[in-house]
Amino acid sequence: MPASPSTARAINDRLALRLLQDEGPLTAGQLKELTGLSRPTVADLVERLAVSGLIEVVGETGAQRRGPNARLYGIVAGRAQLAALDVRTEGVTVVVSDLLGRVLAEASAPIGDDAGTGPAVEQAVTLVERAVKDAGADRLHTVGIGAPGLIDPASGELRVSSGLPAWHRRLVAALQERLPEARVSVENETNLAALAEQHAGAARDRDTFVLLWLGHGTGAAVVLDGALRRGASGGTGEIGFLPVPGTGALPSARDCEGGFHSLAGSAAIVQLAGECGVSAAAASGRAGAVAEPGTAAGEPDAAALVRWAVAVAAAGEGAGGAEDGAPEAAGVAVSRFLDVLADRVAIGVASVVAVLDPGCVVLGGEVGQAGGEALAARVAERLRRMAPLPTDVRPGALGGGAVLHGALLTARQSAQGELFGATPEAR
Repeated sequence: MPASPSTARAINDRLALRLLQDEGPLTAGQLKELTGLSRPTVADLVERLAVSGLIEVVGETGAQRRGPNARLYGIVAGRAQLAALDVRTEGVTVVVSDLLGRVLAEASAPIGDDAGTGPAVEQAVTLVERAVKDAGADRLHTVGIGAPGLIDPASGELRVSSGLPAWHRRLVAALQERLPEARVSVENETNLAALAEQHAGAARDRDTFVLLWLGHGTGAAVVLDGALRRGASGGTGEIGFLPVPGTGALPSARDCEGGFHSLAGSAAIVQLAGECGVSAAAASGRAGAVAEPGTAAGEPDAAALVRWAVAVAAAGEGAGGAEDGAPEAAGVAVSRFLDVLADRVAIGVASVVAVLDPGCVVLGGEVGQAGGEALAARVAERLRRMAPLPTDVRPGALGGGAVLHGALLTARQSAQGELFGATPEAR
């Protein structure tokens, strides 16, 4: 059956808004060409969207041609302010943005292990309120939160998880109480990282892929046919619990020690580096001739070690890399470290490939980004010997920042979905 006039108008409006979101400011003529709608229909929708406060004139074009300039229309970015949080076991980072995702303010704060639940929640909420004030926003429309742990698919709430601070669960309720007009949602951090890598990172050309998170802990996010898969209980991708050879133990229902986490988590990588003779002092740039290891400020120890080892291997130099200071020994140590790390990561990747056949695995998180193409190539080489299914192995492009990117992306989608009448596709 043909759509009713009101339904047709809603569809046309959403199409125009999506184009303005994806392509930036456009003239009415450009909207006509891109939508295929008639000139009167485009004129009507432009007027309708302008009256509703969703679009506005942001400039003019046509200076190079004769006749009057054409008006450029763009989405009203200030129609809503959004916040995104990256909640870690050791602290919180928050960004506040406009409706188009332009960052207006950013702040972060460590939260120590000795902080009580109440003080920790108050510290995190105060950080958000300060960022909102710094952004000049009067209120928030939507808040997106990325956190470790399982998200209950029925309630959308963060479930109780052993090993994670109690203030994580309390934070969501506290934000909703202090920001009553905002819509607050929480998502698993690895899932958000996958959405971010698909939106603006290493998986932009993939509808099906798996992101393997390598950071403080390990995890995986599964995207199949363009849809993020969470599982019956929200636990898809808890790869840290995967029983694997080489750990000397088995994980339990409440502890992933003995699982893949014990091979590829941050603490395991740091320990492996020491066993291979790679010095943490060298990786921090305090020892030897490699003065610029490429370590990002505040980067976790495991990522710093991997980044430095990759740089040394690429340069074919090793001065100061081994504990005895001998360049030759350092080169051997770095090569062994990267090879054994690739062996470990390949075990997890091969298990994912055998079950899901994703065609592409992105090594995400701080360690995945630090390892870059060098680590991805080593893992891919081992995977070809272990799995019969062709799989592209890529380094993540966004590193630890992918969680915050993903949280902001989902906040934008939620806000635009309400304001525009339907959730637009992420581009």
